[in-house]
Amino acid sequence: MLDYLVVYESESGNTRKIAATIFSHLPGNSKDLIDITAGKTIPEAEVYFVGYCVHQGSCSMIVSDFLNSLSGKQIALFATCGTGESPNYYEQVEHSASAWIESDNKYLGAFICRGRMPQSVRKKIEGKKTPENAAQADRLLQDFDSALSHPDSLDEEHAKVFADKILKDLQKENI
Repeated sequence: MLDYLVVYESESGNTRKIAATIFSHLPGNSKDLIDITAGKTIPEAEVYFVGYCVHQGSCSMIVSDFLNSLSGKQIALFATCGTGESPNYYEQVEHSASAWIESDNKYLGAFICRGRMPQSVRKKIEGKKTPENAAQADRLLQDFDSALSHPDSLDEEHAKVFADKILKDLQKENI
């Protein structure tokens, strides 16, 4: 059994980037980094860092099914999200995904940061813009543009801080 497993789903590379950052920050050699969609057998671990890209406020079915399958584990979540940096929204996203974690597991917390969206999203917003919804469409386009540089080096640094906090909390419990 591994000490740590970083398992993730990433459509655009955003979550993969954060997954790699967390993985590289974990100590020792008893760890692995796996794309959940690659069809590989997923080994057991003591601590799971589970990452996903946010769609409609939650994780995908493949991630929720994986979370729901774990028993007696320690689980931390991380995600990338294209829409605004709203603590309230991020809290809702965390709650929506963590709800899939069975009660016999220990939930360790979550890290959520921005991630760029595909240009098709921008085109869809532009295509639906009308004089009646112009202000709202302009806000969505501004939000889209502000996410283009993410996840950035600061997001990666925050992911490391998150991993450090999880490791320190686990270490305190084992003392």
